Amino acid sequence: MKLRPTDLPAKLSSNPVFPVYLVYGDEPLLSLESCDYIRRFLSQKGFSEREVFHVDGNFSWEGTLQSTNALSLFSEQKILEIRLGESKINKADSQHLQAYLDNPAPDTTLLLVADKLDAGSKKSAWYSTIDKRGLMVEIWPLEPQQLSGWLIQRGNAIGLHLDTEAAQLLSDRVEGNLLAARQELDKLRLLCSDGHISAEQILEAVSDSSRYDVFALMDAALMRQPVRCQKILQVIRQEGVEAPVVLWAITREIRTLYSLIQGLSRGLSADTLCQKEKVWGKRKGPVLKACQRLHLDDLEKMLSQAALADHAIKGQGQHDPWLIMAQLVLALAGAALPLVALEA
Repeated sequence: MKLRPTDLPAKLSSNPVFPVYLVYGDEPLLSLESCDYIRRFLSQKGFSEREVFHVDGNFSWEGTLQSTNALSLFSEQKILEIRLGESKINKADSQHLQAYLDNPAPDTTLLLVADKLDAGSKKSAWYSTIDKRGLMVEIWPLEPQQLSGWLIQRGNAIGLHLDTEAAQLLSDRVEGNLLAARQELDKLRLLCSDGHISAEQILEAVSDSSRYDVFALMDAALMRQPVRCQKILQVIRQEGVEAPVVLWAITREIRTLYSLIQGLSRGLSADTLCQKEKVWGKRKGPVLKACQRLHLDDLEKMLSQAALADHAIKGQGQHDPWLIMAQLVLALAGAALPLVALEA
């Protein structure tokens, strides 16, 4: 059974204890809270012990699961928590896990916690077995447009009432970082006696906790958000992200767009080209739209500018590489900038 984090409390209360629970996704706060819900539920059902394992080079699925079965007759009800992180379950380990779930220990329940699972993992036999015999919580990061609503709902749950302007401002300050959002809401609850939060109070009380990286920068450019691009570029520079890393991301995006436009002009399938260039999921739509508005000569000029930025980073030119990269990102975002290669 697969469900969203918001459905978890109701599903736990209306179902018996499952032999296995799987929580996976790349949003730390939602993952942490989902695991807490499951632990509290199991504790109420008498699972008083908890043993935690981290999957690394020394971890053995076979040994861990066999010892659990052997000791279950003599132990209290126990949660066996296995944290996979980014580790994958290979075929042999999958067979051990499936064999265990065919005959699970009566006084033990498994809690598996993983980062985001790839498509191959979701098609695996072990994943299918858990889907049939256990409960899975799949966690997706909130989209930027969803964050304001989440903040209002979250605030209401702790006695804070954010108006629309305050929620949007707080969303801008903590974009992409729900752990920071929770921390700021807790702080606001202490600072505001009547529970009503205005934009002015947000400005006074909340620091800028945005979580940005070069991938968010490229997404903003593809979605034609030049103002957001400028902010992200400023933040990642202040956070100490090295210029070569930023230039690598920009150049890779330009080359990907160039290859796609070339292929589309030859009549090749967009799906085939995206597969070849590893453009998947939610990125596919914005990337293909960018292909419609950009031209090969524009991208060639961008690559020429990128080469100058590379020379500047290596101390071989007088230009500011961050200025050149800002021009490139804004050009990708559709800003009306001259795409003329700077003089060396």
